[in-house]
Amino acid sequence: MHCPFCNHFDSKVTDSRNAVEQNAIRRRRECLNCQKRFTTFETVDLTIQVHKRDGRYEDFQQDKLIRGLDAACRHTRISHDQVLTLASQITADLLERQVREIDTTELGESVMKHLKELDTIAYIRFACVYRRFKVMEELMDEIQSIAIEEELTKEGSNVSQKG
Repeated sequence: MHCPFCNHFDSKVTDSRNAVEQNAIRRRRECLNCQKRFTTFETVDLTIQVHKRDGRYEDFQQDKLIRGLDAACRHTRISHDQVLTLASQITADLLERQVREIDTTELGESVMKHLKELDTIAYIRFACVYRRFKVMEELMDEIQSIAIEEELTKEGSNVSQKG
């Protein structure tokens, strides 16, 4: 790492922390030559290929995932910080599995699973784009299945509270 002040190559790290908003690691450094301090941001370089529906391959881009999540979560109770955390969690899951390639279907299902747990409206918005509903009945079926799941969950918690 070259010092931005004197261009000396050696520096030492004085502090490291996660920078969630930049999805990076923030490092405070001190130049061993001029002793000036500066900050660097390090990001993980993913080499995961996303297999698109039309057969093309594209590099996984966490920023693209964040934009999609932001669109689905706009005007819901999910904050932008939660979107960033969710995108980081999905990315970490991919890294942990050590996959070199993922199908958009698998990626979309993973996103929908997480959104379903956080907010039903965000889930439906994402599902509309991801599943490409062609007719109103498909959308209504999805909404009904969620309503049934929520009702069963509610009944289950009422039974456990009574017992």
